[in-house]
Amino acid sequence: MLPNKLTDRERQVYEQIANNPYISQHDLSQILALSRSTVANVISQLVQKNILLGRAYVLNHSRPVLCIGAANVDRKYHCLERFDYKTSNPVRSTASAGGVARNIAENLGRLGNRPTLITAAGRDADWEIIARASAEYIIMDGVLHLPDRNTGTYTAVLDEHGEMTMAFADMAIYDAVLPEEIRRHEKKWKQAECVIADLNCPQETLAFLLKEAAADHTPVAFITVSILKMKRLPSDISGLTWLMTNVEESAAHFDIPIQNEAQWKDAVEHWLACGVRYVTVTWGKRGVMVGESGGSIRHYPAPALDTTVDVTGAGDAFSAAVLHAWLDGSPLSEAVHAGLKSAALCVQTTATVHSDLTTHLLKKQEEFL
Repeated sequence: MLPNKLTDRERQVYEQIANNPYISQHDLSQILALSRSTVANVISQLVQKNILLGRAYVLNHSRPVLCIGAANVDRKYHCLERFDYKTSNPVRSTASAGGVARNIAENLGRLGNRPTLITAAGRDADWEIIARASAEYIIMDGVLHLPDRNTGTYTAVLDEHGEMTMAFADMAIYDAVLPEEIRRHEKKWKQAECVIADLNCPQETLAFLLKEAAADHTPVAFITVSILKMKRLPSDISGLTWLMTNVEESAAHFDIPIQNEAQWKDAVEHWLACGVRYVTVTWGKRGVMVGESGGSIRHYPAPALDTTVDVTGAGDAFSAAVLHAWLDGSPLSEAVHAGLKSAALCVQTTATVHSDLTTHLLKKQEEFL
């Protein structure tokens, strides 16, 4: 018998739990079109009213978001004057923890998720930089240490406007993140709320993740990292939940020109035709084109900013905030706006991950959009 004195939302949540006492907050938010924080508040109210006793309704509040791929040291050289290829350029140099998977994990950790990182690294001074910077926000027990190898590094030269002029990646160590390494962490990916992998991983690992996660109905996101590594994308990506890429990588992958908005939209259609559910294709200051399988394709302009300090990490900030909001039950448009806000915050600092990033800070950025 349905209890009296319930609000409409309490009644909706109560009915879902009555049908399935082990339903997760994520599933409740998806079914009822509520944010996960709203679902949590309603559940708390039901407990306070002694309607939920907490005996059958068991939630795993610590389901991790599993991030797989690069964790390296970013070395950035900021040109103090106009860059000249033919001479020595005065620069200001910095070194910090980076890597696409690691950056996304730290962003997620700062936004309140519980990211777990699977990566490969040496046992050297560079790894110590990464470990110190990551420990507060990322669960780091999934690291494969290879003492005879160097930890991955990414070196970027930025012009006087903060735009990347050239970059160098020493990331062969991530070829060791093979399916057998993922199998060692079976419990992690079986429990994961979402699996996020960057294309520094070998192709066979990406294919393995897609197959295994699909069997468990776990959302999977692939994050592209460069034109050269697009060849690591499995030939069959049907069933992939999210693909997050950019125009250069999309143009190279499909061998098509992308020089205007119509061609940009065509690139999204190409990805959707591959069987991907959600696709984001970024184009720097022009913003992002987003498509959903069976839905529309929409352009979201990037926020207009007075200054850009450093673009490094902006794509990772975007991807992490989109996925965070989506996992929290936000509609697609709100998730994309969250990503754009986070990227805008990132490019206004020299840090690869914004040091003050929180969900509250993102909400304060409404004036950007």
